[in-house]
Amino acid sequence: MENKRILTVQDISCVGQCSLTVALPILSACGIETCVLPSAVLSTHTGGFKGYTFRDLTEDIPPIRKHWEAEKIVFDAVYTGYLGSTKQIDYVRDIFNSTVASGAKKIVDPAMADNGKLYYGFDQNFADAMAALCADADVILPNITEACFMTGIEYKESYDEKYIETLFKAMADKGIKDVILTGVGFEKGFTGVMVKTGGKVEYYRHKRLDVSSHGTGDVYASAFCGALLRGYSEYDSAKIAADFTVECIKSTEKEHWYGVRFEPTLPKLIEKLK
Repeated sequence: MENKRILTVQDISCVGQCSLTVALPILSACGIETCVLPSAVLSTHTGGFKGYTFRDLTEDIPPIRKHWEAEKIVFDAVYTGYLGSTKQIDYVRDIFNSTVASGAKKIVDPAMADNGKLYYGFDQNFADAMAALCADADVILPNITEACFMTGIEYKESYDEKYIETLFKAMADKGIKDVILTGVGFEKGFTGVMVKTGGKVEYYRHKRLDVSSHGTGDVYASAFCGALLRGYSEYDSAKIAADFTVECIKSTEKEHWYGVRFEPTLPKLIEKLK
């Protein structure tokens, strides 16, 4: 296997299985050299913890990038997760244009919204900036809410395949290329991912677990990137990531409320990628 190096840009929560504390071990387990660029440091993630600390690292990003340029360090892929501001989005665009190898994959998880609402602190201007970054990417991994905010399409909890086609067309009109749309379910008790690559659309359906867990989007995106860099197609990578995420949720006890136990499931992902 050709050695690959990926850079992932997102925040790090010292406690709580999400963002970089998920991306680094999962990508490394996939056999990918993983480099990190923290956009912020938090004592814990923000879901359910109180009194957490937060340190913004936005202004550290440009000098880090310049040092990499001086050292002629480049990456075979860049994967972005949660970005806290439009300025961070601009800085990521600088990275896309400077510290990547020829043919590098640019993967964006536009982590900014869910269940019809933007996350705290974000507005439509941020969603528009994220849409522009997604147009610069090779593949993006939004949920339906995020796709709606980026395109101006009304969010619906109940929908059909025609509605998803409308979302795909609206994203294509904004210059967005390949899309892995997560959390797509047409039947009660089932959910899945809709994969649009070029003019082809494929759907992978699996059972919906009636559990709400923190960090599953990060688990999914990290496993997807790992499989993609191991040479799997976007559809197969989406399928592998979905199966892995479901297994992680299944292995998590109810009292483990702040994330999913992905660590015991890593051997299954490694075996799948052999």
